[in-house]
Amino acid sequence: MPTFEEARSTILDLTSLLGIEKVEILESVGRVLAEDIYAPWDMPLWDNTAMDGYAVRSADCPGPARLKLAGFLPAGAHTTVEVEAGSAVKILTGAPIPPGADAVVPFEETEESDGTVSTRGAVLPRDHIRFRGEDVKIGEKIILAGTVIRPYEISMLASFGKLFIPVYRKARVAILSTGDELVEPGELLSPGKIINSNALTVAAAVKQVGAEPVMLGIARDNKESLREKLSEGLKADILITTAGISAGERDLVREVLNELFVKLVFWKVDIKPGRPTAFSIRDGKTVFSLPGNPVSTMITFEELVRPALLKMMGHRKVIKPFIKATLKTPVKKKPGRVNFLRVVIERENDEYLAWSPGDQNTGILKTMLLAGGIAVIPSEQGDIAAGERIDVHFLGNVADMQEG
Repeated sequence: MPTFEEARSTILDLTSLLGIEKVEILESVGRVLAEDIYAPWDMPLWDNTAMDGYAVRSADCPGPARLKLAGFLPAGAHTTVEVEAGSAVKILTGAPIPPGADAVVPFEETEESDGTVSTRGAVLPRDHIRFRGEDVKIGEKIILAGTVIRPYEISMLASFGKLFIPVYRKARVAILSTGDELVEPGELLSPGKIINSNALTVAAAVKQVGAEPVMLGIARDNKESLREKLSEGLKADILITTAGISAGERDLVREVLNELFVKLVFWKVDIKPGRPTAFSIRDGKTVFSLPGNPVSTMITFEELVRPALLKMMGHRKVIKPFIKATLKTPVKKKPGRVNFLRVVIERENDEYLAWSPGDQNTGILKTMLLAGGIAVIPSEQGDIAAGERIDVHFLGNVADMQEG
């Protein structure tokens, strides 16, 4: 049985990048750039003014000066008229610097009257000018492959007229719940039946990562139903099943996967919760068989599936960083397995505090609503006293933000 670190490492080693596609620029937000982007021209493409003001020759303005107005140059316009000695051109932000000028004097530092403009002080060469190529040079590598595209990358891409962006393809994730006891949300809940919440839970987590869920419904506890649904699921990039993976007489998922020539890499991981988790592979496609308990499903997805999905979609950073938090309440734990503890996380001054939101039994779903993170307690660790420091990471895509 692999340790948590061994299981996650094995999964990532066997996870391959998906293919590349070109998407419209706004569709690329949150996706991973698949190719380096080079600047096709200088930015800015010409010297231009950073301020509304007057283009002047600095030699004419060693101190206060009075200059003749020789023209007006708004943004988007162009002129070949040279700024001659003793003259100035009114100019608006973004307009190209006219020939002869080597500085711009902002409006607020001048006074205009009767066809002239007066400056109030000395003007230095290059004042308030944005020079050609000072931001980006032609041929410069401006965005590296592997970058997650944000609004800032969109700004640069759009500035260079790049409207179709090469990104790694979104993973298609087939999701299958198993069990005779399951009914879909909205169906009549008769005695002995439970609602299939796991499928929507996993689908929501898949969407949060940026992948596309493919809903397969429910497979019943017989080989025929499982074979049909699993065969369909194997057409996706990843197949995730929940329940039917333990050792009961109706836990048939592993057996049917084997009949479909899916190679079992490991079954069971030395973790709590989530021990009866399996990972399999066929033709480069991965299969995660997660426990049926909703809390176990969510935690094993977070710790084992999420990094694999991110890696296959081109992300470089796939494992969440830990923060150190001080435990407010004691935790009982037997040495022997890595434990995933649901915790509330709070920042007080410059310190993080963490505590259990309630019963850690995997049947208690409410604790997942209250928890802001997961404390990963090492296998060798026993009971933890209040005041000790523990490793914690945030859940989902939640960042450490404050209320507005």
